Order: sequence, then C-alpha cells, then structure tokens
Amino acid sequence: MRIALIIPTGGSQGAQSFYDYAFYSKFLLAKKYISCRLAIPTLAALTPAGHEIRVFDENIGEIDYAWGADLAAISVMTMFAPRAYEIAGRYRTQGVKTVLGGIHPSLLPDEALAHSDSVVIGEAEEVWPAVLHDAQAGRLKRVYQAGKPADLTCSPLPVRTHLARGRYLSDVVQTTKGCPYRCEFCCVHAFDGQRIRNKTVAQVVREIESIQGLGATYKKKKSIFFADDNIIANKTFARDLFQALKPLNINWMCQASMNIAQEQELLTSMRVSGCGAIFIGFESLQADTLDQMHKTVNRRYDYLDVIAKIQAHGMLVQASFILGSDGEGPSAFEELIDFIRESRLLAPVFNILTPFPGTELFARLEAQGRILHKDWSRYDTKHVVFTPARMTAEELLDGYRRVSREVYSFSSILERLHYYWDMGFWKEHNTIDPVRFRYRLLFAIRLCSLLASRRMERSRFIARILPRVFDPRVRVSSILALMAYNDSAYSL
Repeated sequence: MRIALIIPTGGSQGAQSFYDYAFYSKFLLAKKYISCRLAIPTLAALTPAGHEIRVFDENIGEIDYAWGADLAAISVMTMFAPRAYEIAGRYRTQGVKTVLGGIHPSLLPDEALAHSDSVVIGEAEEVWPAVLHDAQAGRLKRVYQAGKPADLTCSPLPVRTHLARGRYLSDVVQTTKGCPYRCEFCCVHAFDGQRIRNKTVAQVVREIESIQGLGATYKKKKSIFFADDNIIANKTFARDLFQALKPLNINWMCQASMNIAQEQELLTSMRVSGCGAIFIGFESLQADTLDQMHKTVNRRYDYLDVIAKIQAHGMLVQASFILGSDGEGPSAFEELIDFIRESRLLAPVFNILTPFPGTELFARLEAQGRILHKDWSRYDTKHVVFTPARMTAEELLDGYRRVSREVYSFSSILERLHYYWDMGFWKEHNTIDPVRFRYRLLFAIRLCSLLASRRMERSRFIARILPRVFDPRVRVSSILALMAYNDSAYSL
C-alpha cells in the first residue's frame, strides 16, 4: 500500500503561542519547526517492508493529497483535532481509508470515529501491523485497541529517513513512559499508565547514534530533547543512561520532577553528559493550589533553592507555570511577575489552565457546569475555555497576557540576559559546543536587517545586543529563543 503518515497543525487561526516556533521560520527565512513528534517515526518503524510511506508534517509543509495514498494515518493531539478531522474528511472524499490515533482519539474514540474509518486506542506497537493487514485486505475494523502497555524493550528504532531533516531544529528521543503522579490537569497517567516503563540503555544509545549519523549544521553537537515526562522517574536507569550518554558528545535537555534538585550526583552526571537545560513543572506559587492539582511533590521544595542548585551545575531551569486555578485570584499575576524578577528565570513558560479530555480536571469542571465549550482548537493553553472560580474569564486572559508581556518585554529580557552573561553561564557551553563563526556572523547580519522596524523597542534591543553576538559568553540560541517568546507574547 501507499501510506500517508500525517502530523496536523492548526489550533486557533492567526494566533501564536510559545510552542509554535513561527518566529523561528520568520527569522531564519525558512520553514522550520522544533522537532517531529515521535508517533510518526514509530509508525514508520512498525510498517513492514513492501509498503510505500510518505510523511506529511503540516508544521513544515503542505499535504500532497494528489499523491494517491491507499491509507492515511493521522496522529492527533487535542488542539489539532478539528484540523485532523478536516484532513481525514478530505481523504475520505477521495476514497482513501483513514485511521486516527494518538492521545485525543484514544480518550474520545466515539468522537473520532465520526470523522474517520478507524481509530487506534492506546499505543500503536501492538496493533499497527493488524491495521495494515486489515486495510490491505479491505476489511479495516472501526476500532483497534491495545490490550496492554507496550514493552519498550521490544520497541523498534524510530525511522527518521522519511522526514524532511533540514526543517527540524532538534531531535526527540523517549526513553521511558508512564508517570507515578496523578496531577489533576494531566492525562499522561491515563494514556501511558502510572507504571514506569523504559527502553534499555543500549536501545537509547543505538537511537542517538543513528541520529548522529545525520549530522548537525550550525554547531558541532547534535541537539536532543528527551521527551520522558520525568527522566529521573527510575533513578537507577537514569544513572546508567547518563553514564552511557557521556561518550556520545550530544547537547540535550529533558523534563524532570522538582526532586532532581536534591540529587547532586545525578545533576553532576547530567551536566557532564551534555545536559544544558531541564524543564520543570513549577505550576503554582501557592501551596493550596498545588494541593488541588495533586502536585504535592512541589510543596516540599523552596523554588529559589531548586533553581539555584540546578543552575549551579550549569544547566538552565525552564520552569512552567499554570494560571487560573481555583485557588488563585487576580493578585496571582503580580506575584508571579515578582517571582520571575527575583528568581531571574530566563525562559519561563506560562499556560492558562486547560481541562483536557481524559483529565480529572475536565471531569470535575464538566460536572460543575464550568466547561464553556468544546472547540478543541482553543484548548491550546492560551485561551480560557472554562469559568474560573475567583475571577472572570476576561480577567484570566488579561492576566495571562500581562504576565507574558511583562516577563518577555525586551527590557526584561535584556536584564536577565546580562545577568547570565556577566556570570559566564554559557562560557563552558560555548567552549565544549561552539557555534561556528559563520553562523554567528549570519545571525548578526539577520539582526541588522531587523533594525529598521516599526517596533522601536525591538530595534533598541537589537542595537544593544549586536556588540555581544561574538562574545564567547553569549549563546546566540538563547537570544533567538527569547526574541521568539517576545514575538509570541505580544501577538496574544
């Protein structure tokens, strides 16, 4: 068969977020995206030889409906569900069989079935070969459901050869699945389970070595993002993994729980093996809100102490915060702005509380009659889709915008950058993993082209950082990231 593997985009029309990387494409004058989600390379790996595969990722290009697919498989996240249904509908009018999979169809299969020929519930490893066999025989079932969590030690190496490699800024690797916590706002435990499953260290090494064979362009090391929900969930495995990563010469970042700050041995091993940043869900500054979220693990730690301990090892903390929980009133916005100013967090991420299907939060708010609508395209963490408890929806949206714009104003960005430059935070990074001179030069030239701008604040910012572009203490990727966050914040 000819099989189209599709990653839809969409979301709210004309709106930007901290996650869409639109500014990168504008700045680099080329369609770029952060990475390809792993579902599609995994499906490609599970597809037997003899089938012809094409991957269409709408983040970097258009779908070629004229290609003549026999089967279209679409990986669906909640905010992209309406677009996924449109794509499936267009294929079906052409007589192409469609199958939807991923977290949204798995949690709302009846809804997905109204828009497709078939739905995969759960992980694809166990059922994808059966889907292909039945589709080829002309007897595609309506529902395929994984009977048990996948054994990751048997997972095939994801196949990335079908991807437009030059369009992605980094690669994603996942070593573990499952989360022992039951945060009210999160559906990971519902989809992946609470038992921690992991690949073998040897599997992870083979995968990274296969990625390294594809090369990096603007610096010596390949950038890897570990998509594990908590890379230290199994500390024994994590310790062995970090040791195995050292000789691979990669630059990587990950997600982890806050207790990583207490693991000095692991922190040292992470940094030595190439970790440059850790994404941590701080979520809220208020203890009662953390209790309601079931995020009680965070209550054990002083946030400023966590940041100091991790960043003392040369790894940046990227903290995520949720705005709009029931225990928070309008004063929470100013408190968060003050905390960012005090902690000097370089690139915090802000999200409006969003009740995704399959979460305890969604069930509670729906039972209370507080879900405003089910336009999934607006379930993107930058729109208010429920009735807040201690403020209006308009106050929550305005507060989110105020926090984003205050933290990512160019004056605020510059102040924080100077703090990290003056302490030489990236000097070691730039020695071990240098950005090539010609790319620093191209970066400076592109900045110069933006000097003549209607946005005077951006022009002043560029004029002030241009003399620093070639400074060995400066990491140009951090400047680009913060300019992207500013662009997103002021488009809200």
